[in-house]
Amino acid sequence: MKRNAGSSISFVARLAGLLLLLAALIPGSASAEANRDRFSAGGYFRIMTRPDFQGGNGKLGYWNLYGRLMNEDPWGTLALKLDLVQNAVKSDPYATVITKIEGGSFKNTDVNMGSLGVFALTELYIEAGNIFAQNLVFQIGTLEKRFGDLGLYDMWPASIFDDTVGLSARYNADRFEVLLGIGDAGFATRKSDYSTILSMGGTFKLKLGGHVEIGVGGQFRYEPEIKGNKNAPYATPGVNYEDYVRREVVSHWFDTHPGMDFMQDNLPQATSSSSYKIIGYLGFGNLGALKWNNFFINYLRSHPQNFYTENYNGTQYTVYIKELTDERHQLNFGNEMQLTLVPGWLDATWSLLFGYHTDSDNEIAPNDNNRMYMSTVLRLQAYVTKVVHILAETSLAREKSLNGNLYRQHFDSVFANTHGLADTRGLENGDSDVRNTWQLKAGIVLNPNGRGIFNRPSLRLMYGLQYSSQNQAYGNAFSDSLDQYNIFSGTESHWHSVIAIEAEAWF
Repeated sequence: MKRNAGSSISFVARLAGLLLLLAALIPGSASAEANRDRFSAGGYFRIMTRPDFQGGNGKLGYWNLYGRLMNEDPWGTLALKLDLVQNAVKSDPYATVITKIEGGSFKNTDVNMGSLGVFALTELYIEAGNIFAQNLVFQIGTLEKRFGDLGLYDMWPASIFDDTVGLSARYNADRFEVLLGIGDAGFATRKSDYSTILSMGGTFKLKLGGHVEIGVGGQFRYEPEIKGNKNAPYATPGVNYEDYVRREVVSHWFDTHPGMDFMQDNLPQATSSSSYKIIGYLGFGNLGALKWNNFFINYLRSHPQNFYTENYNGTQYTVYIKELTDERHQLNFGNEMQLTLVPGWLDATWSLLFGYHTDSDNEIAPNDNNRMYMSTVLRLQAYVTKVVHILAETSLAREKSLNGNLYRQHFDSVFANTHGLADTRGLENGDSDVRNTWQLKAGIVLNPNGRGIFNRPSLRLMYGLQYSSQNQAYGNAFSDSLDQYNIFSGTESHWHSVIAIEAEAWF
């Protein structure tokens, strides 16, 4: 493992050094250093307090499927840029190092109390351009590439390389952009159980005047078979999926193979793993009341898991599960439309989100790998003055489990599953395969920088209301035990309301 990690870092370091040397050797590339600052910084933050008198954790619902507003945590991002080699004119060679530090905690806003331990250096790369050809840019380090975002959801459906460190080359022309990249996604995927995962792909974006943009892209990952490397892909023979879900693989194996050894007599088989992601983007706008419309789509096959451990009779056993987790597919698309309804007085943004996720290996247990969701969010912002605005937003979402009951409509519905029969061993949870959620948020916004739904900074005083078909569909500390000796009785709660004081800014 150390040899692989060291080789990857050494390879990236050598490439970075080569590009910087080439940039430095080209005459005139640093002639503009006295004309502008070499260092610059920018970033983003949001901070809020949300008093919740129903015992919740300060968020209106579970997640951003209902719109990011009042469903998100605090967040801060600091982006730093240092020009290593400045160019006197745009066509001269240049080299820049860019890093981003971000995380989700500030003092008194959450349980981490602003701990720097929850922040991370999420991006670090060197960008060097115009070395071999004008408009050709090399990037070494983290490689994440996005076509754009769904602002109301704070999501990026059309992105690749968010797990990859390596090398990319990007060619920018007036009407098109081409990017090719290659690197390693092993640490992002496997963490401390690192195994090399080759990642390669690219994007192409075409601009048709100022009204239409089209983009496509893809990423492929390959984790090779490496016999003897315990972190490489393996498959444990004869594992039943239900035993895997219940974490009873080892105990059932010993029941059927008395006197034998699980690890020695059931040797895991070395194999390889692969996954991919295909993305698409269509943007159009500057057409009358339509400011801009973004449409994003992706189709992906998730990278398989490698292993987990079970404890049996005081001994820990490793179960390799590549063959049980390699058929997880997703189709996701989203659309966001920005409209000027009454110029200078009323703007609107309308978003749609759809996801269809399947796991062909799993036909028995409901989870988020077998589901379909649909959501829409509409935000209106009226301008009382240039600075004082009124914001109103509503959302409607439907989540459906494709593999049985996943949601509890009542506090005691754990006893009522398919056909009214209780599943005492836990393959289902609750009495419904659907969760419907509606939210309404409204309040006053102060935008010192003027009109615009996405104009910042924003100071907001908001009230939010949610109804969900699921009981207690928000983070809370309620007890869900039905034990007769439980001193906290069950609670029925489908409505939830929160008051929010928030600040959000780019800088």
